[in-house]
Amino acid sequence: MASSDKNIMLLNYVPVYVMLPLGVITVDNIFGDPDGLKEQLQQLRAAGVDGVMVDVWWGIIELKGPKQYDWSAYRSLFQLVQECGLKLQAIMSFHQCGGNVGDVVNIPIPRWVLDIGESDPDIFYTNRSGTRNKEYLTIGVDNKPIFHGRTAIEIYSDYMKSFRENMSDFLESGLIIDIEVGLGPAGELRYPSYPQSQGWVYPGIGEFQCYDKYLKEDYKTAVARAGHSEWELPDDAGTYNDVPESNGFFKTNGAYVTEKGKFFLAWYSNHLLNHCDQILEEANKAFLGCEVKLAIKVSGIHWWYKVENHAAELTAGYYNLNDRDGYCPIARMLSRHHAVLNFTCLEMRDSEQSQDAKSGPQELVQQVLSGGWRENIQVAGENALPRYDATAYNQIILNARPQGVNKNGPPTLRMFGVTYLRLSDDLLQQSNFDLLKKFVLKMHADQDYCANPQNYNHAITPLKPSAPKIPIEVLLEATKPILPFPWLPETDMKVDG
Repeated sequence: MASSDKNIMLLNYVPVYVMLPLGVITVDNIFGDPDGLKEQLQQLRAAGVDGVMVDVWWGIIELKGPKQYDWSAYRSLFQLVQECGLKLQAIMSFHQCGGNVGDVVNIPIPRWVLDIGESDPDIFYTNRSGTRNKEYLTIGVDNKPIFHGRTAIEIYSDYMKSFRENMSDFLESGLIIDIEVGLGPAGELRYPSYPQSQGWVYPGIGEFQCYDKYLKEDYKTAVARAGHSEWELPDDAGTYNDVPESNGFFKTNGAYVTEKGKFFLAWYSNHLLNHCDQILEEANKAFLGCEVKLAIKVSGIHWWYKVENHAAELTAGYYNLNDRDGYCPIARMLSRHHAVLNFTCLEMRDSEQSQDAKSGPQELVQQVLSGGWRENIQVAGENALPRYDATAYNQIILNARPQGVNKNGPPTLRMFGVTYLRLSDDLLQQSNFDLLKKFVLKMHADQDYCANPQNYNHAITPLKPSAPKIPIEVLLEATKPILPFPWLPETDMKVDG
């Protein structure tokens, strides 16, 4: 291929990252098996993989007490990643590991925070029956100075500033290209509406998680301001494993379409938007001037997507209906922080899902990615479950370039990057690994690994300050549904084609 043709094809290149195992740094803050990991990282590098993603656990770093950070094990890990010639995506993981799909290790949030929860259990998300969830602090305490004088937002901010100070050499050398800011359970911007630890089973609709005293007080104030002091939080929305039609809130013409129901859903989802906005503002201050991208993760809640009420999305805090886009306002808010929207379930196809779940992963991915592109932000993504087959890889490639490669320049639509979940012995087993290599090559548009992102239009520039706050009314203008971009029926870059 002539070098000018190569340069044009490079503009279709989508970098591929691989998530490191959850417990690569142990709960005791020890880098467990550097030699074993080095061998695996070298294999990834040889396969053309661009980089790796790692959870940087709050429960490990600030374990000993407020502002007592210990980054030493992570520094050793980062050093190794750098030596292996890979880039790094670092997740600020302010959530517990354990209790969700795929969680194989248990890393709680810091003990000193859990101790505060002993005397004030309302610092945790709470469902209607009063069950607490210790995976992540409730949004209700974002601005309450009850953590030895600090608010939750201040805790997250101090942590990110300490990360910058202690990892400045890795930031300056270009190793760390992406800071994904954890905003909820599993690191995702959502409420913990479907916790396996409390008996949730797919495809249950989940439960609203706003019954801690802080969010209850907030709601009381909000309804009084709206002139409806008599309105209470929903008491008819069912339990974790219900189907939508079985309760008064989600049934056809149920409470969710009444004035009261709409008010509640707007309040519930707007809190998530504000939570994200505040923390990203802090992240932006912490990493200002660094050559990194900020990112957040939005969960792919695809079950019940094909029913009117979208019940599972609503309980998670995504107020998305057929006549209301719940994801575009998030994308619009991210635009002021120059942040990337990272979305899950890229590998899933509708035909693989059980009919009972009324699931629509393909339409959901199309909707969310289209909304991000329309708001002029970068979108990235990952698979929700480990898959080693051609069908899943082809689906990811299709979503990464929905309208295929462009042999005359950059593709019309292209994801900023894709992270594969996750590094394991299964992935490195020969036949699986051979397919991964093909996947990486096709994501790279049949081009060799490219060390300089500038060559494929991905230059990462110093982080600029966040733009002025966007009023909630302007964010909510983005709820008007717009048809998604058209997708090809299948990718033009198949791993088995």
